[in-house]
Amino acid sequence: MQSIKTFAALLFMFCWSAAWAAEAARVTVPVKPIQVGPHSYYVQGLPGSPSAENQGYMSNAGFVITRDGVVVFDALGTPPLGERLIQEIRKLTKQPIKRVIVSHYHADHIYGLQAFKAVGAEIWAHRDGQQYLNSEVAEQRLAQRREALFPWVDENTKTLPADRWLDGPLSFTMGGLHFDLMHLGPAHSPEDLAMFVREDGVLYSGDVVFKGRVPFVGSADTRQWLAALDKIAAMKPKVFVPGHGEAARDALETIRFTQEYLTFVRTEMGKAVKDLVPFDEAYATTDWSRYRNLPAFDATNRANAYNIYLQMERESM
Repeated sequence: MQSIKTFAALLFMFCWSAAWAAEAARVTVPVKPIQVGPHSYYVQGLPGSPSAENQGYMSNAGFVITRDGVVVFDALGTPPLGERLIQEIRKLTKQPIKRVIVSHYHADHIYGLQAFKAVGAEIWAHRDGQQYLNSEVAEQRLAQRREALFPWVDENTKTLPADRWLDGPLSFTMGGLHFDLMHLGPAHSPEDLAMFVREDGVLYSGDVVFKGRVPFVGSADTRQWLAALDKIAAMKPKVFVPGHGEAARDALETIRFTQEYLTFVRTEMGKAVKDLVPFDEAYATTDWSRYRNLPAFDATNRANAYNIYLQMERESM
């Protein structure tokens, strides 16, 4: 009898813990689809860096509803956010979610993939994303997110590989709509993919474009990144959906912010490298007033500048 009571108590505690974890990880930030074309939508993440306040919801994702299924672009930054996005899609269509296009393998765009995989979606990404998956950086980032974004990211959160690795640009059709996938990397990442929906004239850029917050540079090739911006500007889409920030009909204006930021930092750090000014001095004497009050400045700007300083050193050799 005592063993039965003990088992019952343990079972109760397990069920209570599971219920508490599920309730704690519930998404309470607003995730609202915004229509940007006859078939095209996106959800806009909150500005700033990932935190308990924004529950990891600080990047955009998009989706396109066709008569034969749904194509999703990026999966958001936690499994519960991915589940919430699926719920929002279900409010608009009963069509199956067939495909998720991964713009790039950075944490705020991929941890929601688990939710889409669970409903049978196929994951597509560029082959260069394997560099991230097989790196210590991926393990370190997941560990950091498990600490910073618990319980939305926890021990059950995984980094999923693509079901189909793409070697380059690719076009496909679904439900009478034509999709063009463009490999823009190396830029923000080696594997950057953008998606153009021809009939709607909507371009989903991923993090090649940031709007309303300081971009994250990381190990990006900023010279190639600027070239990628020129490439997508030449497409002149009707609507432009960046990886962070509000969608816009003025693509050139949306692109300009990222162009000007990268150009400014490259110019300032390039001058310092040419004049043999140490980084700390160069950073301290640079006028950051244009960007200082933007979201994510404190979290990313100094690291951005340092990484670009190192790039300018390499480019000068």
